[in-house]
Amino acid sequence: MQTEPTAEDKSKDEFFERLANLSEEMVANHGKDFSMGALVLAARWIAENRVGQLKTN
Repeated sequence: MQTEPTAEDKSKDEFFERLANLSEEMVANHGKDFSMGALVLAARWIAENRVGQLKTN
C-alpha cells in the first residue's frame, strides 16, 4: 500500500532535481573532476557547519 508523498517528500524531490540539473551543468561546462570536487567540498562544508561563512585571506 502506497501513501501520498508528504510536503517534505515533495520538497526533497525538488531539491534532488535541482541538484541533478546543477550537476549536469557543471559536468558539461567543467568536467567530472571539477563537479565531483565541488560537490564533495560542499558536503564537507555542511559537515563542518561552515555553510554561509566566508573566509578571507
